[in-house]
Amino acid sequence: MRKKSFLLSLLLFISLLIQPFHHAEPNRASAAGTAVIEPGLLAKLTSVVEPQQVIVTFKEDAGSQSKIMSILKGTGLSKGFVLNQLPIAGVLATKAQIERLAQNENVLSIYPNKKLKYENKEATELTGVDRLRTEPSFTKLNDGLPVNGNGIGVVINDSGVDGTHKDIEYGGHLVQNVLGATNLNALSELLPVTWVENVPNTDTSSGHGTHVAGIVGGTGAMSKGEYEGVAPGAKLIGYGSGAAVAMLDTLGGFDYALTHQAEYNIRVITNSWGDTGDAGTDFDPYDPINIATKKLYDRGIVTVFSAGNSGPGDSTISGNYKKAPWVITVAAGTKQGELADFSSRGVKGKGGTVAVGSGTWKWEDRPTVTSPGETIISTRVISPLAALGATDDVNLIPPAYLPYYTTMSGTSMAAPHVAGIVALILDANPSLSPLEVKKIIEQTATNMPGYESWEVGSGYVNAYAAVDAALNNREYGSILNMNRTFNSNAQMTAKSEKITLDYSPLNLKNEVSFPVGSGQTELVARLNAYGLLGQTGNPVNLVLTAPDGTRHTSGISVLFSLYPDRTVQVINPAAGTWKVSVEGLQGSLALPEKLAIELVTKTAGSFSGLNDINGHPAESAIKLAVSKRLVDGKSTKNFDPDAALKRSELANYLVMGAGVRQQLPLAGVSSVSDVKAADRPYVEAVLGKGAALKNVAQNQKGVMLPSLAGKFSPDEKVTRAQLAYSLVQALGLEEKANELKGQELTVQYNGSRVPIQDAANIPAELRGHVQLALDLNILNAYFSVVQDRYALKPTITAKYEPGKTVSRADYAVAITRYFASYHPAAE
Repeated sequence: MRKKSFLLSLLLFISLLIQPFHHAEPNRASAAGTAVIEPGLLAKLTSVVEPQQVIVTFKEDAGSQSKIMSILKGTGLSKGFVLNQLPIAGVLATKAQIERLAQNENVLSIYPNKKLKYENKEATELTGVDRLRTEPSFTKLNDGLPVNGNGIGVVINDSGVDGTHKDIEYGGHLVQNVLGATNLNALSELLPVTWVENVPNTDTSSGHGTHVAGIVGGTGAMSKGEYEGVAPGAKLIGYGSGAAVAMLDTLGGFDYALTHQAEYNIRVITNSWGDTGDAGTDFDPYDPINIATKKLYDRGIVTVFSAGNSGPGDSTISGNYKKAPWVITVAAGTKQGELADFSSRGVKGKGGTVAVGSGTWKWEDRPTVTSPGETIISTRVISPLAALGATDDVNLIPPAYLPYYTTMSGTSMAAPHVAGIVALILDANPSLSPLEVKKIIEQTATNMPGYESWEVGSGYVNAYAAVDAALNNREYGSILNMNRTFNSNAQMTAKSEKITLDYSPLNLKNEVSFPVGSGQTELVARLNAYGLLGQTGNPVNLVLTAPDGTRHTSGISVLFSLYPDRTVQVINPAAGTWKVSVEGLQGSLALPEKLAIELVTKTAGSFSGLNDINGHPAESAIKLAVSKRLVDGKSTKNFDPDAALKRSELANYLVMGAGVRQQLPLAGVSSVSDVKAADRPYVEAVLGKGAALKNVAQNQKGVMLPSLAGKFSPDEKVTRAQLAYSLVQALGLEEKANELKGQELTVQYNGSRVPIQDAANIPAELRGHVQLALDLNILNAYFSVVQDRYALKPTITAKYEPGKTVSRADYAVAITRYFASYHPAAE
């Protein structure tokens, strides 16, 4: 996503004002002549007495720095600062002071000084590394110490490691640093291989290996722990081949690991390199690298590879040796739980068996698992090098930390994250074999909606569950889509197109026309609206207009302007010329920018196990949901579309297709007493804290709630209010839902907000969830036209019917809408 640092956003904002059209100064309160105030700011300050941090932006002609300070003082403000070149001030202000300041003709806008997150911390939060560090029961049974990779040797087989960096300091937990580059042309005789050991800095050419080492086990010493690696207690061994790596160089790293295994307790070796020329090839047991990694496997060393950066096409994994049955190969994910476009994919259904030594092995053309690999912050070399990730560095890293950290993206960053998790697993249970470790990594992963195993492996890595499995000998994996046999199947063909729209609030029309052919099952338009407003998102609606003039909107209201993704889904779109457009929300500030809109059309092909849906109003939605493994039919080969959806079925489907993490109660006792053993893994997953993969910090409630204390009521029918809760929780939006639950419940209709008449029937704790489900167009309201006998115009009314039972077809429709919102928009 195009996130910008707060300062950069402000710079762009001000630069916009000095462009030729800046005199129009569009804002949400132009009629009243007052400044724009960020939506919700005053409401949040209603019950707050103490002054709050706000950012005040002045108009370009407001005057000098001293003039701005004079304006602020005249409003009664006394604490804050004014920037030198930019007409911006940060001040402490009460609600009353903000309201007075907004009336000043020189003030353009007032926004809260929001807290921002460090992006690397999100990676360790997302995978559960941070959570397991704070779990009291996750301590080793023999000594009571936390699980942090302590004593596990990890070889960084890369460009080298800068051991002068305090996070990975040579002589500390970087226990050895080896210069291992080989140059056959420089040799004059046949000699045993030699290495130059005890070199403080072996990464003098690229910084790649230093970044990788920090991800595995950096201590975060230079960032007060903020950019700590996955396994800071591990013993790191750097093996540097320099910037120009060849197969012999990498083999030297494997050889070094075997030679010094006992000395450093080497159990893991991570490799972020590959050969794109070897993409798409079958596993070759005679490849020297396969021979080397099999030897490491025999000696109890886990080999981790990056999958490659040649996606999104299939058959792009960069090396046949990454398909070896005994290695772990890692795809790159985003920090929103998606698969990065650049991540290499395998080939659906491709694999085979091969004899290696005395055994027969099965190999598959796919990654093992997915982990964070996009804009990862980690250690940079201290010595001067060409800038790495310069733009993202300035945007994401505080200035004080820039000399020590940089951002990089790639499966090169995803692999060391998993290598660090392997170190945690072996710290928790050192007796595990490489295949047992690989099984734990695979079986504890999280299903990733819309992806298959040839793309993402078993799913998104889950360190918390993996350490639980290793430490407490617990079984996971029965609920993984990769392990399931489905009753129903459906094929979809998809076509994607990206359109750039030059949006300006001064234009009466901001639209582009495009054709839709006959027989399409689904049309989806996506937009990410971060744009010039940076963290807040450009508050615009996305609209699809059918050939007959029917409008389909993204439904995002001003209440939800902080959510940047806009998605519109149309089932069975009519053939003809459609229009995609964006429009500023009523009463909001929208700034000119180029918007990248993604248009996706899907066509249903063959299907099976859905014998009873022909002609049903939800037929297309059911096929879509089945094709993406969001739902499944019955063993009878029917779908039973009009049957009521049971709570046990909802739990099953949420884990299948809504991005829900696996987890089991730590006490070993089921949290509910009325669930069958086969359903227990699903139920525990949906009830668990931090269940939603979208809940990066893993600090929110489950995506379902128990019906009563100690009960789940698996056969109870699901209501529309309960479904709103589950789907909004699964998007990680609990905090936003809680902010909205005390406000009037409304639904958008033709640019207006219509009150929900039966809002009183919705439990108070679920109203915010219902509001977001309506705003995201995941669930619909029921509209009616009411006209008084003598009224000139009718009145539109709306109900939600929260107690209405959800049918299986209803769920198929809702989950396809959810799926459209789940995936990120085009950038």
